Parts: sequence; structure tokens; C-alpha cells
Amino acid sequence: MSERVEVTTPETLDGEAGHERSLRPDRLAEFVGQEKVKEALDVYIQAALQRQEALDHTLFFGPPGLGKTTLAILMARELGVNIKITSGPVLEKPGDLAALLTNLDHGDILFIDEIHRLRPVIEEYLYPAMEDYRIEIRLSEGARAQTVSMKIERFTLVGATTRFGLLTAPMRARFGVIERLNYYPPEELLQIVHRSAEIFGVSIDGDGASEIARRSRGTPRIANRLLRRVRDYAQVRSDGRIDGDTSRLALEMLNVDEYGLDEMDARVLTAIIESFGGGPVGLSSLAVAVGEDASTLEEVYEPYLIQNGYLHRTARGRVATPRAFQRFGYALPPDGESSQAGLFGDAG
Repeated sequence: MSERVEVTTPETLDGEAGHERSLRPDRLAEFVGQEKVKEALDVYIQAALQRQEALDHTLFFGPPGLGKTTLAILMARELGVNIKITSGPVLEKPGDLAALLTNLDHGDILFIDEIHRLRPVIEEYLYPAMEDYRIEIRLSEGARAQTVSMKIERFTLVGATTRFGLLTAPMRARFGVIERLNYYPPEELLQIVHRSAEIFGVSIDGDGASEIARRSRGTPRIANRLLRRVRDYAQVRSDGRIDGDTSRLALEMLNVDEYGLDEMDARVLTAIIESFGGGPVGLSSLAVAVGEDASTLEEVYEPYLIQNGYLHRTARGRVATPRAFQRFGYALPPDGESSQAGLFGDAG
């Protein structure tokens, strides 16, 4: 197994801050959480190494910020191969994909984030590469354009998506390994916060770490972001140490409440209650009301609100639950009263 793994990232994705990269674990065993996924990956990786074969194409899906890219990089390290990282929107024409595929060595990993956003022409071009390890190279343009079939090395495609349902059936069928990543419980986020604080060189006690973990919406990326902001607050307003009081004051300044709801969560729920009588309201109408992109609402905010009982998604639209009414101090609507809000906008 090689000691050094090359991680190649295109310029459009290379804006990731250095502190984010520094927080990533070095080995799969050091990855906190997602135990069933880790156990399965370890088996598949060991089997591929023993057979000296490329790992089956792998798909990770689930909400953003749970570690899909990190797992792909760790898979490359465990396999001792290189990994090239790109995303669906970056691949605009078949030549972009061909340039990546022809530069892969045997067993290398090609990681495509937001794979559900691949253009149809790119997806069609990818199918023979995944199945037969060959691509079609166009030698000329126009109606009589000639193509030549070119063999490529056996590689592993690792796809990541927050919108599993938007993947086409032919694409889903070509993945041999499909794993869902779930939100993290507070105790696992607590481990992540302590580990990240140690890497940052920040002194933090159990209460301070617990406050951050509890308000991180089950997401490591959010936990690390909140930790950095609480660290800033402790440095400027305190003695640099993070305790329970410091965390609470800093998170209050950030408009992150004790339930992990942030300013946008509150805007979404109060808009449904105040402007649409509790719902149902279509996604497009709700997006206009809160001034946010509809896909961002659906992919980033709604999953957490739904899983924590603040929001229902019905055939007619989004509906605020009694828990949402109680959380923001609104009186519950009379039982059986039909809201007229469903008349506004699409059901989304």
C-alpha cells in the first residue's frame, strides 16, 4: 500500500479553507460516527485489497455536512490509491470528464460531489466508463464526426448526493455500494468538538463542548463552524477558554437557540405560521416569503426541521406542527380548521 495519496481538486472546488482540511481524520478508524457505514466500507476495502481489484462504484447520500467527501478521501488512503475530486456542475462537456478518466491509474478514485446535478450528456458518457471501462473520443465535429473507443484503467467512481431521489434509475443501478449517512447524535458530535478543539489548540470544558454539540443540528460541519465562532468570542470577550457560559453567550449572539434552530429556521417556521396560517404552503411561495433559494430550503433546512418534528411535508405543501407553534409562542389553530394557505403557490 502506498504511503502518500494524491488528492486532486479542481480550482472551482479548491476554495475550501485550510482549517476544514486540517480537521479531517487520517484513517477510516479515526472517523467519528456512521459506524455501520464504516464497518461495511472496511469489509469492502479489505476484500478489494485482497483480490487486488478496484473497489465497486460507491454512492453516499444524505444531508450535507455529514462527511461524504471525507469518507471518499479516507477510502483512497485505505486503498493506497489517488483520488480526483470534482462536482456535477463543474463537468460541462464530455471532454471535461474524459480528461479526468484518462488520467486515472488502476484502482484510483474519481469522486463526484452533487452527482445528481450531472448534465444528461455527461451521465450518458459516464455509463460505459463505469461498466466497460471505456470512453468514446470524438475525432471531429459535425454530422459526420468520427469517434474512437478508448480503454481506461479500472477505477472506482464515488458519488455523493443530497438528493438521492433525483438520480436516474440507470445511474443508481450502476453503483455496487450504496450507503446513507444519517445525522449524528449529540454524544458523537461531542467527540468531534473535543477533537477539533484539540487541533485548534483551544481550551474547552465539557459544558462548553456539550452546548456546541447540542446545537449543531446533528451535523459535524456545523459543529466545527460553531466551534470556530465560539473560539473567536472566547478570545475577544473572555479569557480564551470555552466553558458553558461562554458557549451559551456566543451561540446566543449567533442566533442559534438551545434546540439548534438558527435564524433561517425561525424565519421559515414563523413565515408558515404568520403568513400562511400554519400551512400548507408550496415550496416556491415559502422560498419567496423568506428570501431563500427553494433548493436550499429543501436540501439544507427542511430535513432537520422535519426530523425534529417542527415541519410536515404534505402533498399540498409545508405545514408547521404544533411543536413549531409552541416553540415560537403562537396559539394552536382550532382543531379541524382548514387553512386557506394551501391556495397560495405550488405544493412543491
